[in-house]
Amino acid sequence: MYYFAIMLPFIIIAIYAQIKVKTTFNRYSKVKSSRGITGAQAASELLSRNGLSRVRVEPIGGSLSDHYDPSSGVVRLSETVYGNNSIAALGVAAHEVGHAVQHQQKYGALEIRNSIVPVTNFASSASYFVILAGIILQSADFMLIGIILFSAVVFFHVVTLPVELNASRRAVFQLRDTGLITTEEVPMVKKVLGAAAMTYLAAVLSSIATLFYYIMMFSGGSDD
Repeated sequence: MYYFAIMLPFIIIAIYAQIKVKTTFNRYSKVKSSRGITGAQAASELLSRNGLSRVRVEPIGGSLSDHYDPSSGVVRLSETVYGNNSIAALGVAAHEVGHAVQHQQKYGALEIRNSIVPVTNFASSASYFVILAGIILQSADFMLIGIILFSAVVFFHVVTLPVELNASRRAVFQLRDTGLITTEEVPMVKKVLGAAAMTYLAAVLSSIATLFYYIMMFSGGSDD
């Protein structure tokens, strides 16, 4: 119950963020851009303007599954973005191009995030079991190791936030600077990307709250 009491506000924030991003995306998916170009076309044009013509733009199944794959050099856009000429589609497509530009320019926060992905993948799955073992065995050492592992997960989420915010700023600037959106359309794109940013903020807050709870458990066990 104590854990639930701590996490409840962050669970609510996470649920709200998910609802917000979906409702905002759906709303501006119905607003056609003045240029009438699709997300795929916008991504290709922005990549070309940034000297990244070698980066391919491909469709991918699902909704809001858009991402940039640095290992393959591909911007993958979901079905609702790739062939859609809405404000939402342009915003999301430009955001993913922003990640490609970050990769090209070796943006510091992105470099750090990419370098710790293997550690984070291991820590995210191992930390829970190590902490659980510490509780069952009443081992402070296991608890401490689990907390250290989970700290890597928290750090990953913290580093991810500026990476995403920077990609969104790049997206708005480049869409406006290239004339792919008008001045009147800028606030709408910002709302789409701002809603998406809330999900990353929620992830940061939730991970920090979980880490705090683990530390409280460790401190309580140590006092005994």
